[in-house]
Amino acid sequence: MPGTISSGGNILYAWLITPSLTPASVAANTTAEQSFTIPGLQLNDNINCYALSAQTAGIGIANCRVSANNTMQLGFSNSTAGALTPVAGLYYLCICRPLDWPLPSTAA
Repeated sequence: MPGTISSGGNILYAWLITPSLTPASVAANTTAEQSFTIPGLQLNDNINCYALSAQTAGIGIANCRVSANNTMQLGFSNSTAGALTPVAGLYYLCICRPLDWPLPSTAA
């Protein structure tokens, strides 16, 4: 809004990468996180992820987060009655690194 100062949300860096991932099988009717090494990730990076190929029917990406430097946790949801394996191959990652983290105490 004009005349106000943002309490956060400024991006220092943003970049796109396409790592090749090979997920493991996900049990029936469950959501499970899997760990992948992504060089350059830092704690507090914001990441969005999806498969470049059609995802296995019944599998969804439930969440994506940085759990430690260079480590991404990708949560896969299996909504079927049988075990499924998410598609292997290239995944699209959009990574945003905040300018100021943590937010200042004056942030709303």
